[in-house]
Formats: sequence, structure tokens, C-alpha cells
Amino acid sequence: MKVVYHPRYLEAYASNPAALPGRIEAILQELQGLFDFSEPESATEADLRLVHSRWHVDSVKRDSRLYEVAILAVGGAIEAAELAVTGEPAFALIRPPGHHASSDSYWGFCFFNNIAIAISKLIATGRIGRAFILDFDLHYGDGTDNILRGPLIDYFHPEAQERGAFIEVIRRRLASESGYDILAVSAGFDRHEEDWGGMLHTRDYGTIGEMVKEAAHRVCGGRRFGVLEGGYNHAVLGKNVMAFLEGLDT
Repeated sequence: MKVVYHPRYLEAYASNPAALPGRIEAILQELQGLFDFSEPESATEADLRLVHSRWHVDSVKRDSRLYEVAILAVGGAIEAAELAVTGEPAFALIRPPGHHASSDSYWGFCFFNNIAIAISKLIATGRIGRAFILDFDLHYGDGTDNILRGPLIDYFHPEAQERGAFIEVIRRRLASESGYDILAVSAGFDRHEEDWGGMLHTRDYGTIGEMVKEAAHRVCGGRRFGVLEGGYNHAVLGKNVMAFLEGLDT
């Protein structure tokens, strides 16, 4: 398991909960020394234009500091996807998050759609034909669904009112899917019982990671990766990410 990370993700590039100081540090505190880390390069504008309009890219560029961190986040997702397609499970410990960014708009602390660009690049370069994306963030990834909706991508955002039912919805969907070449995860941790969603226990993220691992081994030779989306309670965020990665790892 590789964790893709760049020190610039520590920068407070904006004034929103995803960019607050201490958020990435809380995760690093749990993961460092337990996983191999890999430092990504920035995405190119050609990468961004796989899914975003020129207007969209130019709009984010107006804030140079934000743009520099955002293209590093995209680069982190791309590297995690590239590692996964070669058989090395990976997690992109990145920010800004991305699943609310559509081809020509952005909101919800997201600027470029990291996972959509990473998957689109794998398809464009012939590395994969089809992908399945599980998004277990509290919030529906409207940007990812808008960009990738079609015959090559299955996007799934589970919903349930109770934690046991939520886990079972994921289990059933993963068990029913087949025919994809990679399994990608938009990993948002804001559904935790001590975060905005008030539902999942820390151990549930480990269960989800295990289900993803098992589904990937059953369908696509184990090719799987995740990218960080939400999660805003710094006191529990690192432990939740750690639980997910323990489940996702080989």
C-alpha cells in the first residue's frame, strides 16, 4: 500500500473546513511510519482539460496559490490511480477534495475533480476500459457523477438512515458489480458519529476497506485506490483514515 502525499497539502490555501490547519496533520500523525509514502508531481493543464472547460481552469488559476495546491491534488489522484493499475493499492492523501467539481463549475470546498481526472486519464491512455467508483462521503459527489455518467463508469453513493443498513447497502452493491477494470473510492469521513453525519463508527471504515479489497480481488485483479474527500473532526479523522487503509491494504 502506497500513500501519495505532498507537503504542500498542509498549506491553508483557502478559508473553508477542508483547508483548515491541522486537518492533514491529524492524518499524517496516524499513518507515518506505517506506510510507504510517494510524492506526486503536479497535474498538467492537459490533464485538467480531460474533464474541465477552459473557463473552469482559468477561473481557478486566478488564485495562484490555490491553483498550485489544487493541481498537486489532481497529480496525487493520478499517481494513486497509476499505482493501482499496476497492482499496488494506493491512497491519495490530498486536498483540496474534488467530488463536487463538475466540468464547468465548482463548490463544496472542491475545485478540480481529482478522481474524475484520474479515471479519465486511465481510460484516455488505454490503461482501463471500465471503472467502478464508490463514494462513501456524507455528501453526494454531484461533480463526479455529472462528469463520468455513462457506459464506462459506475458511480455509487450509498444512502441509509442507520449504520448497519449503510454497510449492508455497500456490501450488496459491491457483491453485485462485475466487469470493471479498477475500483476507485472517494473516501470522505464526515459520516462518522463524531463528525457532521453522526453515523459510522471508526471500525466501520475498516469494514468498508475490507469490502473494497475483496471486491477488487474478485473482479479486477485487486486494482484499487482511494482519494481523500471530506472529514472535518480532526480528533477522529486520522483514526478513521487509518481504519480504512488497514482494511484496504493487502
